Amino acid sequence: MTTRREQILETAAGLFAQHGFHGVSIADLGAACGFSGPALYKHFRGKQAILSEMLVSISEELLREGRQRVRDAEGDQAALESLVAWHVDFALEHKALIVVQDRDWSALPLEAREKVRDTQRKYVEVWVKVLRALRPELAAAPARASVHAAFGLINSTPHSALVSNEDMRGILTGMALRALAG
Repeated sequence: MTTRREQILETAAGLFAQHGFHGVSIADLGAACGFSGPALYKHFRGKQAILSEMLVSISEELLREGRQRVRDAEGDQAALESLVAWHVDFALEHKALIVVQDRDWSALPLEAREKVRDTQRKYVEVWVKVLRALRPELAAAPARASVHAAFGLINSTPHSALVSNEDMRGILTGMALRALAG
C-alpha cells in the first residue's frame, strides 16, 4: 500500500514534469493529492524538500538495485544485461522523474544536489566496473563515457512516445547492449 509521503512524491513528480517545479504551488500539489496544500507540511518542510527527497531517493534506489543485480548475476555479461534491463525498466516507469531531474536540477538545494551527484557517480561506477571486466582494453574514462552515453540513450524515454513501452523496452535494451559491447 502506498504511504501518504509516497503519494505526494509520485503526484509531485507528475506535476513537476508537466508544469515545472516553479510552475506548481503547494496548493496545486495538495489539491492533486486530495487535501489542502498546508496539509503537505505534515509530511515535508516545503516544495524543495519534496524535490530533494524525490531525486535523492530515486538515485539511492538506482544504486541499491544496481549493486544487487551485479551481486546476483552469474558473470559479467549477465550483470551488464541485468543492469541494462533494470535501467530500461526504471526509465520506462519513471519518465516524469527523468524530466524533473533534467529540467528542475537547479531548484535542488546544494546539499541535495551533492548527495544526488555522489550517488549517481557511484551508480555509474557500478556499470564501469562491469563494462571494464567485459572489455579489459577499455580505460576508465572511455568506459565512463560509454556508460553515460548508454544512460542518455535509455533516459530518452520521455521523448520517445512513438511506440509502446514494450516495444521501446526491446529497442532500448538492444541498442544499449550493442553500444556498450563496442
